[in-house]
Amino acid sequence: MKKKIFLIAAICLCMLGLAACSKTDPTKVDYNGHSYDELQSTCQGTVQTLVSMSDEDRAYLLSSGSEQITKLVNNWDDLTEQYGAFVEFGDFEITKSGKTLTAEQTLQLTDRKAILTYVYTYHNMEVEDITVDAIYSLGETMKKAGQNTLMGILIVFSVLILISLIISCFKLLSNVEKKETPAKEEKSPVVTQIAQREEQADDTELIAVIAAAVAAAEGTSADGFVVRSIRRR
Repeated sequence: MKKKIFLIAAICLCMLGLAACSKTDPTKVDYNGHSYDELQSTCQGTVQTLVSMSDEDRAYLLSSGSEQITKLVNNWDDLTEQYGAFVEFGDFEITKSGKTLTAEQTLQLTDRKAILTYVYTYHNMEVEDITVDAIYSLGETMKKAGQNTLMGILIVFSVLILISLIISCFKLLSNVEKKETPAKEEKSPVVTQIAQREEQADDTELIAVIAAAVAAAEGTSADGFVVRSIRRR
């Protein structure tokens, strides 16, 4: 029994020793030719530049033509305007993931914490991106996500209602056009009878003319001819 207890204790000590050995001190690691202190100084130096820059410096940075610098300056102005001035530095952390190295410097503003992030391509340590963003709690993030979702739903339903109204307007316009189209005038019975009589009179005259023409051609009298039908073309 004592041997089993001793064996278990030895295994636990070995595991603790391995865990302690596997946890490398980030301040002692070489990051492709850059030390922990150098990367931290870069982040903190950027913050100090943003804090101390004058209007002329700001105009120069914005006109530099660098999209990264322009976005960084604008984001910094928005943060300080909304959450107050810079107070102090917080934690600094370096994370390597695949071909990317990320250096994050936490900042304390008057009303909120923020984080400055440098993203490097590890094999040559070129800067891919520089950002500065406010740090929100989980509750604030969920609230913002809910607001965005609700806004999206409202926009979708508003568009559907607008489309329905437009379709209804088309139907109303078609009904109005049908009402405005003049109906065909119906002929009265008297007018119809007069027209029929005129057609009959025309046919009688035509028959007489045809009979006379045939009689003249034959050299006989027209009394012996009977016209039974007339085909008009």
